[in-house]
Amino acid sequence: MKEGDLQRTLAGKHVLVLSVPAGAGHVRVAEAIRSCASAEYGGATVTHLDAMAYATPRLRKVYTDFYLGLVRHAPWLWRHVYRFTDEASPDGWFNRLRRRIEARDSRRLLAEIAARQPGAIVCTHFQPAELLSRQAAAGALPCPVWVQITDFDLHRMWVHPQVAGYFAPNEEVAFRLREQGIPARAIQVAGIPTMPAFSQRHDRAECARELGLDPGLKTFLLMGGGAGLGGLSRVARQLLQIPGDFQLIVLAGRNAAELAALQALAFEHPGRLAPQGYTDRVERLMACADLVITKPGGATSAECLAMGLPMIVHAPIPGQEEHNANYLLEQGAALKAVDLPTLEYRVRYLMAHPAKLDEMAERARLLGRPHAARQVLETVLYGESAVLHA
Repeated sequence: MKEGDLQRTLAGKHVLVLSVPAGAGHVRVAEAIRSCASAEYGGATVTHLDAMAYATPRLRKVYTDFYLGLVRHAPWLWRHVYRFTDEASPDGWFNRLRRRIEARDSRRLLAEIAARQPGAIVCTHFQPAELLSRQAAAGALPCPVWVQITDFDLHRMWVHPQVAGYFAPNEEVAFRLREQGIPARAIQVAGIPTMPAFSQRHDRAECARELGLDPGLKTFLLMGGGAGLGGLSRVARQLLQIPGDFQLIVLAGRNAAELAALQALAFEHPGRLAPQGYTDRVERLMACADLVITKPGGATSAECLAMGLPMIVHAPIPGQEEHNANYLLEQGAALKAVDLPTLEYRVRYLMAHPAKLDEMAERARLLGRPHAARQVLETVLYGESAVLHA
């Protein structure tokens, strides 16, 4: 399709992308789709909405505060909830009751969708996907609904036969969708969308100089504290005791106390530690790095893979992140650390065996799908025949 024809095809098209702030991943994937549209598909309107902003306070609490509280303070309990909801019959009493409550508590969302009259909807969380699939089955929704799975795992609550199609993160999830009755023609293996910046080339030397680092040295990026490893400053202090020429970037986000502790530690190790607070330019930190030490969230893992970065994963949330970790380990793009001594051992091992680190980086590059958002948009906007398999 020629550029002019594409723009005429896009004219007037409106796509809604719905997310739920149950952790940052669903929101980041939705924003990646919206940002890709803004950068590459200016003829269409793509709007990202938080589905919980149009829900009752009770439903918002269940899908945000309750979920986040469980994974932070009682992960063992979340493991049971994850397994129970995955194994529960879709037509059993639990799911019938849950759907009834959620339909009642989501009336404002349905009214907002009706008022906006989108030509298509993409869901990056199972809750609005299930709600809208039932609307579609009842003939009450005039536009197609697409579902973007945001982890390298398939939970039963993602599966709804009435939706137009699925964007699977990998071939295994696509296979499992087919096994659960979704037609092969309705499934595309697109990957997990990442922001456009993760598909661009970044000059390592320039990015390193911005942080006051030597672009020629091995550089590790530490992201997130996690219950399994303890505070970031404590982890950084132990890693900096490892002999060898390497540098450490530590992303503290909005944790002001950890950032202050890291800044004090940086004075003890001049030129070796670069503490960072919140940033919306994580891709430039990754561009400096040879290895990322992180929790295996779906969005974060996809960003690392898009940049061709191997990982040491730690402190996975039971359920979806455990499956993400398993996938990365099986594919050879990551190692796993269950505690701080194990992390130190893994880093020492990779420094002593640079060929292993290079091998992991190559596996990450092969797994990366930096143009996933483009594939999603081209399918939704133009139809399957126009998809670019970049």
